[in-house]
Amino acid sequence: MMSPARSVSMLLGALLTATATTAFALPSSFPTGTTYYDPERAYNGFVLFPGGDRKTHLIDMNGNEVHRWDYESFPPIPLSADQADGEKGHLLVQLARADKLPEHASPGNGLTNASVAEVNWDGEVKWQWGSQQDPVYQHHDMRRLPNGNNLVMTAEMRELNGFDYPIIENGIEEVDDEGRVVWEWKSGDHLDEMGFSDAGLRALKDSEDPDFLHLNTAVPVGPNRLYDAGDERFAPDNILVNSRNANVTFIVDRQSGEIVWRIGPDLPALQLNGKLGRPVDQTVGSHDAHFIPEGLPGAGNLLIFDNQGNAGFPPSRQGFFSSSRVIEVDPSSDKIVWQYTGNMSGRSPYTFYSSFISSARRLPNGNTLIDEGQNGRLFQVTPEGDIVWEYVSPFFGKSMPSDDYVTNQVYRAQLVDYDWAPDGTPHTENSVMPDCDIYVAAPGCHPGESDQPGNE
Repeated sequence: MMSPARSVSMLLGALLTATATTAFALPSSFPTGTTYYDPERAYNGFVLFPGGDRKTHLIDMNGNEVHRWDYESFPPIPLSADQADGEKGHLLVQLARADKLPEHASPGNGLTNASVAEVNWDGEVKWQWGSQQDPVYQHHDMRRLPNGNNLVMTAEMRELNGFDYPIIENGIEEVDDEGRVVWEWKSGDHLDEMGFSDAGLRALKDSEDPDFLHLNTAVPVGPNRLYDAGDERFAPDNILVNSRNANVTFIVDRQSGEIVWRIGPDLPALQLNGKLGRPVDQTVGSHDAHFIPEGLPGAGNLLIFDNQGNAGFPPSRQGFFSSSRVIEVDPSSDKIVWQYTGNMSGRSPYTFYSSFISSARRLPNGNTLIDEGQNGRLFQVTPEGDIVWEYVSPFFGKSMPSDDYVTNQVYRAQLVDYDWAPDGTPHTENSVMPDCDIYVAAPGCHPGESDQPGNE
C-alpha cells in the first residue's frame, strides 16, 4: 500500500516531462507531510517554522506536530534556556498586525507588523514591544543579543534627499527589556556605501519602488575566525545585513554605522553549477544570509539561499532555468566553497526553485536544512546533495486578509535539538520510503534499476 504522504518533488519527478522552455507549475493537489526520511543519515531534531495559516509549528522528523503557537512568526526565533531565565521552549514571535495599514503596506515590506514578543511554551507573553495602536513595524528578522536586548528590523516611510517620492526606510534597532531603543541604524543614510554604480543608482531611483532595498536579514556576525585573526570588520557584534531587492549583502560596523564589508550588488554572470573555488557570482533576490556559527562544519563561512528571483537595478540577468541555489562563501576570499542546486540530487535544475522567502541552515553533522519557501517544501541534504529528509507543509492560509488564494509557503525553517523543548515532548524517528515503482525520481529511488525499495 502506498504511503499517503508524498512530496511535490516526487510528483513532479514522476509526472513532469518538462523541457527547459516549458512553464514550471505545481499541481492543484498534492500530498503533504514527511515524504522521505532516512534516520541514519539525517540530523534528527524538531523543526520550527511558520505556516501559511499564520501560526507557528514545531514538528518531529516524521511530520507529527508536537506543538503549536497561535502567533504569526516572521520569523520565529527560538531562545535557549539561558536566554529565557532557564525555561525551555521560548520564542520571539510577531504578536499582532497593525489595525490601520499605511498606504504602501503589503506582505513582506514590514508596514503591516505592529508588535513583537517573547512567548513561552504555553504562549504566554513574557516581553512585548509595540502594539496595534502604537506599531513598531517589525519585519523579516529579530534576534536576542548576548546582553539580553533584542535586535529588530523595522520599517517606516521617509522623505530622502534625491528621491522625488517617499521611500520605505528599513532600519535596525536594539531594544532593551523596557522597550527603549538604545541603538539604531537607518539604511537610507548609507546608500552611497552599498556599491551601486551611477547607472544602478539611476535605475533604482527611476524604479519609483519605495521598497527598493527590502532588507530581509539583520543578524550579529558572531564569533568567527576572521576576527580572531585580527580583521576588525568581522567583529562579533557587527551586523550582517542582506538586501533582497538590491542584491547586496554587507556588514554594518556597530561603532561607526558604516558599511565595512560587502558582496554585490554587481557580480560576475551566474554559473548555476560552476566549479567550486570560483568568485561568488550573481545572486538575485537572496534570503537568510548568515555566518555559520562556531562549532558547525563550515564555521565562519557565509551561507546564502540565493533565490534567483527577479531583483537588481537594473534587473540582474538570471540563468536559463528558473532555479534557486544555496551557496557557501569564504568571506576571506569571496569564493564559493560549497553549493546546492537541484542537479546535486539527480534532478533538473528547475525542480529546486523559490523566487522569494526561503532559508538554509548548516547542521552539526554537516547536512544542510533547506526551506524551499514558496512551495512549503523543507528538506535536508548531505554535503554531496543527497536528500535524506523531506517534508511538505500541510498548513495553508492567506498571506493577507484581502488575498483570494491560499498558500502553504514557509518563510524560514530551522532545526532545534530535542532538548530545546520541555522535557517529555514526544517525537518519533521512523524511516519513510517512497514507492519507487510510482515515484521513480523520489529521494532514495534509482531510476533504471529493477530492485527498487518499497514502502516501510
